[in-house]
Amino acid sequence: GPIVFQQIAEHIARHEAASRGCPGDRLFYLALPPVTYPAVCDNLRKFAVSTTGWTRIVVEKPFGRDLESSEALNEQICSLFKEPQLYRIDHYLGKEIVQNLMVMRFANRFLAPLWNRENISNIQIIFKEPHGVEGRGGYFDQYGIIRDVIQNHLLQIMALIAMERPPSLDPDDIRDEKLKVLRCISPLSTDKVVLGQYTNGKKGEPGYADDPTVPQDSRCPTFAMCVLYVQNERWDGVPFILKAGKGLNEHKTEIRVQLNDVPGDLFNRPSSNVGVQTRNEFVLRVQPDPAIYMKMTVKDPGMRLRVQPGELELSYDAAYNGVVIPDAYERLILDCINGDQQHFVRRDELKASWQIFTPLLHYIDAGGLEVYPYVFGSPGPTQANVLRRNVGHITHLVQRDITWAEGLDCQPDIDDMPLSP
Repeated sequence: GPIVFQQIAEHIARHEAASRGCPGDRLFYLALPPVTYPAVCDNLRKFAVSTTGWTRIVVEKPFGRDLESSEALNEQICSLFKEPQLYRIDHYLGKEIVQNLMVMRFANRFLAPLWNRENISNIQIIFKEPHGVEGRGGYFDQYGIIRDVIQNHLLQIMALIAMERPPSLDPDDIRDEKLKVLRCISPLSTDKVVLGQYTNGKKGEPGYADDPTVPQDSRCPTFAMCVLYVQNERWDGVPFILKAGKGLNEHKTEIRVQLNDVPGDLFNRPSSNVGVQTRNEFVLRVQPDPAIYMKMTVKDPGMRLRVQPGELELSYDAAYNGVVIPDAYERLILDCINGDQQHFVRRDELKASWQIFTPLLHYIDAGGLEVYPYVFGSPGPTQANVLRRNVGHITHLVQRDITWAEGLDCQPDIDDMPLSP
């Protein structure tokens, strides 16, 4: 209640008084259930704002469950604090590879001509975890994998991949371009979505419904694949495949940009018989072992003309050995202190993202979409591979692509099998 916030304000005031004239800047991090945000912000406004410096508020996801609840939260909080004081944090925007996206795209001449529908077949943004909810089922069951991961983390990454060059590095210029992308995405169609829920694993790992905090009849998805399209000149017709799941066969977050087939390919004709020709792919691994690599076709060393996939790779562990890469939260909290909102979600961005997903989420909550079972420790439901193939993705993994989780007695689905050494 108010007494607690008065005590907090008094404690802060004593600390500031002991700081011998330093500005009384105050940063409040609300790692709380979203339902408490309005009341907490109201009390902070009444009792704890700084009178000698700035006051800033950091709020965690999930920011609402749908468009209506998100807008209601925003309406209440924005009546108490101005937008420049609000920092809606998404820690994926603080990860090193994600922060490299803008530099990679707009500081390298060779990428610019390729970054469009003429050259790119499809883009995958993948989030995979080898563990389940592990006692957090009561929380997770209220939201599901789309609200927990796809509507925020993966969609923000997609916006950075698809955005146009901003006029400057000003935070609002960058967020304006991200917003334009989100506004070009139509609400998700149910035929472009596959949902799943993990069941018992081969080593006796409990299924999702076995968690004591989860209702036995829960249909909450722990896996989802969603295909989105950006309806603008650059990306029209290119599928963005967003995939996230728990209880899968590996720990990995990555971006995979797959280029179109080479037109008139000399080495991919029946009469050539010179080996396996595959699509070029530009891969950015966010975690684990951050890396950027390009899969390309090269000549196999030797006397004969044989081709095989190869990689040009920048491994962060090898290239920046000994360099301390800050944690995402460290970086973002420093941005808050510096007043830099570039890597935080603006209110209109949040609204646009909920507009994309809310109709689908309401349909799922009403039981309108089938949730397919998949074995704990597997790659997910096989229906997801069918959807991915149907929108034009062709899988051809090399050993560098594989990060199967250690200790999991599972085999990758046939569509995920590496075809080359």
